[in-house]
Formats: sequence, C-alpha cells, structure tokens
Amino acid sequence: MAGTQKLSKLPNNILTPSFAEEKLLMRQGYRRIAGIDEAGRGSLAGPVVAAAVILPRHLKAPWLEQVRDSKLLTTATRESLFRPIARAALAVGIGIVSHEMIDKVNILNATRLAMKLAVNRLSPPADSLLIDYLLLPGVPLPQKGVTDGDSLCLSIACASIIAKVARDHIMIKLDKAYPGYKLSQHKGYCTEEHVACLQRLGPSPVHRKSFNPLREELQMELEGFDRIA
Repeated sequence: MAGTQKLSKLPNNILTPSFAEEKLLMRQGYRRIAGIDEAGRGSLAGPVVAAAVILPRHLKAPWLEQVRDSKLLTTATRESLFRPIARAALAVGIGIVSHEMIDKVNILNATRLAMKLAVNRLSPPADSLLIDYLLLPGVPLPQKGVTDGDSLCLSIACASIIAKVARDHIMIKLDKAYPGYKLSQHKGYCTEEHVACLQRLGPSPVHRKSFNPLREELQMELEGFDRIA
C-alpha cells in the first residue's frame, strides 16, 4: 500500500508491554485508564514533558507490536508510532514544565506537576491512572505506580513515546534558538559532547541551574566572587 512504512523487527530480548494492568482495572469497573510517563527528567536543559494516554479496550493494530519503552526505540520508530498512538487513543494529554520551574521546585515535584497537567488535559477524562513508578498526591483518582511501567504496561509505554517525541521536538526548536549546544542531537542529556559545549560556552538560558555539573560550576563561581570581594 502506498505510504505504508515498514517497521523494523525488534530484538527478542526486549520486554513486550502488555494490557494486563489495564485489564485488572477494567475487571474492577474502570473504563478510561490513563497510562502516564515522562521524558527529560534527567536532562540538563529544557523542560520535563509528561504524557497521559487512554487506549481503547479492544485496540488491534499492527503497529502495537512495535510499542516499547521509548528509550529502547530508535528516533525513527518513535516518530512512526506517534501519530498512530494519538489517532487510536481515546484521549491524549501532554504536560510541560519549564526549566525555570524545575529549578524552583526540584525535578521530582516538576515531574509530578507535568503529569498532573497531562491528566487534566485528557478529554474524555480518566477514571483511573497507571503511572511509571510514581504516584500523584492530590489527584483524586485511583492510581497505581508501576515499577518499570514503560517496559511492562502498554498504556504507559505509549505515553512514554508521546512524551519523548513531544519533548524531542521542543529540544529541536531550542537548538535553533540557542545554537552551539547541539541540543537537537543529545536533547539536553549529559553526554560528553554536551559537557564540552557547556565548558566552552557556559550555560544557556534554558539550562537547569540546579543540576550538576551546572550547580557545581555556579557554586565555584560564587565562591570565587566571595574571595575577590
């Protein structure tokens, strides 16, 4: 068929996420179960992005065989899955929390805030939540934190892909705004190349000042100013 993209076969040793957690909740009467995950939690720059995805109960599609934890997929595979997931889902919500807020409230609280924003943007709304590892205090919905949820739970794995692709697109735009840091390549993570750019240029306005090695360098600068004064 014209326009159909052939998807590559994944190694057999990669865990296949299933619908088991969702089925457990459905047997309890829940119908709109949102899987939630984030991208960018460990990055040195840019926002943290969360996604919430509600999948239909009897979803069948060939692309489901490709769904995995987004970190295990190539950029091309994640991009090829983004639109099919968004089209098939009953609802998708995305929450974005800036680097400024991350520095202000810390990354754990910022991650939870992004997840809450994603949940609030679901239409129709969720009636229960499956979250990669975390729980969301203050969200009045039944919820379960699933360890390795992005590897084990289909809804969470789909959310991880949506969050990762959405954040990657943001980082590509930030790369154009702040050239020289190669943000479109490493997406702000602490690679050797990124650290070399920081040593050469110093932090950009979108770097997280509360994260090492930036925090250590800023502290050293402050101590240096104190000695001069």
